Amino acid sequence: MENYKGVNILFEDNHLLVVSKPQNIPTQADESKDTDLQNLMKSYLIEKYNKPGDAYLGIVHRLDRPTGGVIVFAKTSKAAERLSEAIKKGDFEKKYLAVTKGIPKVKKQILTNYLLKNTDTNTVHIVPRLTEGAKEARLAYNLLESSGDCSLLDIDLYTGRSHQIRVQLAGQGLPLLGDIKYGGDKVKGTNLALWAYKLSFEHPVTKSKMVFISYPPETEPWKKFNIEKYLLIKFSNDD
Repeated sequence: MENYKGVNILFEDNHLLVVSKPQNIPTQADESKDTDLQNLMKSYLIEKYNKPGDAYLGIVHRLDRPTGGVIVFAKTSKAAERLSEAIKKGDFEKKYLAVTKGIPKVKKQILTNYLLKNTDTNTVHIVPRLTEGAKEARLAYNLLESSGDCSLLDIDLYTGRSHQIRVQLAGQGLPLLGDIKYGGDKVKGTNLALWAYKLSFEHPVTKSKMVFISYPPETEPWKKFNIEKYLLIKFSNDD
């Protein structure tokens, strides 16, 4: 697996670039002016192919800054357009692993909420459906395993709202470990316990089914659980 400045390259062809995003790096440039993944990967393309000037790299979906895992970029505008259309149609599977503080009362369920973002505080809140500016958010979770008062959840994300998983689970009394913004305990030396482990979609040009898996780091709180067992089962079920 090729690595560029700490970013694992999972797949690349003339149309796509799929990487595993490190945690605590923004997907694209923001007001922080910190190094962002999009520009880092542009540098990778410029160096690899000796491109003069800039390189095109389209963003079709995002991961929040503290979230790590699989993300795909488009290397052509055609690929970007087709992937964006696939996302709108729901033909784009995004799955996450999360470690929560607390154990779900219901092992498996679909959560539907309406979320409103406060741009001044960069926080998101669950609000009544008819609230002006509120957006519907849907996900499904499945409890895989519990360890002490922590739980490992497998999450299907049906909509892509800002902070969605964090807010919806916190609304169930299940804040993510490391998520002090939404009620989770902050453990020194650990990151937010949220990882985009799987991405699957139809290739925008060849139409082949593309499936990518990225493992979370072997650190707390992930090492409390047998992550490999669960991801191998998930991956084999897709074949």
